[in-house]
Amino acid sequence: MSGTLFIVATPIGNLDDLSPRAREALGAVDLIAAEDTRRTGRLLSHFGVKTPQFALHEHNENAACDKLLGRLGAGESVALVSDAGTPLISDPGYRLVRAAHEQGIAVVTIPGPSAVTAALSAAGLPTDRFCFEGFLPARQAARRARLAELAGETRTMVFFEAVHRIRACVDDLAEIMGAKREAFLARELTKLHEQCVRGSLGELAAGLASGAIPGKGEFVLVVAGAAGGAGPGVDIDRLLGDLAAQLPAREAARIAARATGLGRNALYRRLLELAGD
Repeated sequence: MSGTLFIVATPIGNLDDLSPRAREALGAVDLIAAEDTRRTGRLLSHFGVKTPQFALHEHNENAACDKLLGRLGAGESVALVSDAGTPLISDPGYRLVRAAHEQGIAVVTIPGPSAVTAALSAAGLPTDRFCFEGFLPARQAARRARLAELAGETRTMVFFEAVHRIRACVDDLAEIMGAKREAFLARELTKLHEQCVRGSLGELAAGLASGAIPGKGEFVLVVAGAAGGAGPGVDIDRLLGDLAAQLPAREAARIAARATGLGRNALYRRLLELAGD
């Protein structure tokens, strides 16, 4: 195992999901590079693993990479873990893995839990083609702009969302992609209070508003792709801009809605946002 960088997937909730191979690797390497050493420390303590840790997170990634590459180059083995799940999926570590490849250091993946694949497997939506969008922009205007770009995407889409933005996010999705679009919301996957709800975006928005889906925990949202309409190659903002250059805003929104299959009111609001920008 000398001089090898191991990418180790860890549980997203239930500790029993740690594979025997992952547990063995964490106990055998010289060092564990962890996004949050306190959180990883609890996992290691649970399994009696005493391997020392080294912090690698988004705020120190450049400096940490240099130190870890030095140790790898000296023949030590390092395991990279994130807070939970498979490392590098919306987590730091990309620079370290890239540099390891460039320097001829062996990189070995030890697969396991992933919130993305866990949600997809339970969603009941097409999975032959999908795209992972991670976290949408926090600001509403930027979030709506990104959703307008994705409205015609035909692949199933997977999003992460923070607890304090989940209601606003689903409301925007329902408005821009249509309240009838099929979706699946997974809350606290593999944890004690796990909740998985399948329905339309409008139904999910209503569930969050009423408290039937509590605004607590960690969320993964899976949204069905567009059945047709604009298609992923259409630039919605450009279409709106071209129409608005020749027509009143409401008429431009009406024609764009007919052409793309998107909601007229959402397109009209996007036109106003573009005019404001």
